[in-house]
Amino acid sequence: MNVQFEKTSPVVGEMTITIEKADYQERVEKALKNYRKKANMPGFRPGQVPMSLLRKRFGSEVTAEEVQKMLGEKLYEYIEEQKIDMLGEPLASDKQKEVDFEAESNDFVFDIAIAPEFDATLSDKDKIPFYTIKVTDEMIDTQVKAYTQRNGHYDKVDEWKDGDMTKGIIAELDAEDSVKEGGIQVEDAVILPGYFKDEDQKKLFEGVKVNTVITFNPAKAYNESDVELASLLHISKEDAAGVRGDFSYQITEITRYVPSELTQELFDNVFGEGKVKSEEEFRKAISEQLEQQFAAESQFRFMFDVREYLEKRIGTLEWPDALLKRIMLANNKDKGEEYVEQNYEGSIRALAWHLIQNKLVTQTGIKIEQDDLLEMAKEQTRMQFAQYGMANVPDELLTNYATEQLKKRENVDALIERATEKKLGIALKEIVKLTKKSVTMEEFQKLFENK
Repeated sequence: MNVQFEKTSPVVGEMTITIEKADYQERVEKALKNYRKKANMPGFRPGQVPMSLLRKRFGSEVTAEEVQKMLGEKLYEYIEEQKIDMLGEPLASDKQKEVDFEAESNDFVFDIAIAPEFDATLSDKDKIPFYTIKVTDEMIDTQVKAYTQRNGHYDKVDEWKDGDMTKGIIAELDAEDSVKEGGIQVEDAVILPGYFKDEDQKKLFEGVKVNTVITFNPAKAYNESDVELASLLHISKEDAAGVRGDFSYQITEITRYVPSELTQELFDNVFGEGKVKSEEEFRKAISEQLEQQFAAESQFRFMFDVREYLEKRIGTLEWPDALLKRIMLANNKDKGEEYVEQNYEGSIRALAWHLIQNKLVTQTGIKIEQDDLLEMAKEQTRMQFAQYGMANVPDELLTNYATEQLKKRENVDALIERATEKKLGIALKEIVKLTKKSVTMEEFQKLFENK
């Protein structure tokens, strides 16, 4: 077996692998013998099919399969040995001639896409901005309110005010404002008048008390939304389209959501038993929580600026466009050439950043271990719980959730990417010269406009 490789341009290579008959005959014979052990053909006992018959029936198929395996092994072995920075998969060249396994040798020709050469090394001569988001009293107030809302409770009250929920008996009325015989009736109908789209209908509930009977028009209240009418009246959406009249509503219960007070129970629910013991400590803990959250935002922005800085410094790269489009088409046969053309530019941008990242990983020497993936999965899970006001999730529960995430390949790939970016950010902050800037959240968000 012989391998020849020639660069036809800085980013395209042509590899020719010559395979002699002698190179694969032994492998073909071994494969056929293994196949014979389980072959089941009429007229022969299992494992007793003559080799001559197997060669006649399956020889070409087995030969092609074994040669294909040899080609893959040799190709990737050569790529690794010669340290060729290949992009995507090798493709059969247009120069490939018809294969004849009866001949003494065959040439297999492949087109290889090669990554462009560039320098992405960073040092303390490179200045990158690093933004720190200020935590304000208003932010802390907002978070305090959010926690008190999430940990509140419902009280039964006698008189309705905006925001309260009502429960009662709803009944369809006829033209004389009497309960319609055979009309729609719903017991324990739940209504939140605060969500009415019609202000006049909402005003009908002002000051009403338990056991009050009012007349209102659900169709007007919900702006003739058949979906909302169907939900309220327990009928189909099609039937709701014909309901436009008045209904009586006897209110049997009014409940009001009451936010939690700043009590020890709230402090324990949010941050764990005994960890916070006063409103001052509660606000301080929230401030630290926000700082931690904003630190992740700052880190994300830092890597965004690193990418933008290096892309600008490196400039336009040379790509084997025609070959990469062929590779992209081969990987998306069901989507066609139009898909390739529409998505090629975006794919190249992503590929360029991937290559830049690889060089930065090599420069910093970072490695992603299993523990990094577990910690990243836990961090992601912790953030998901925090969205629901659960800041004090036991580590054991986080670990269980994270372990489940790691069982799915698509999750692992995403976690590797996030863990790499996180470790790179930490390492690069120690290498480059940081231009530190303290900004408000509004100023920080404006940084991403038009990006």
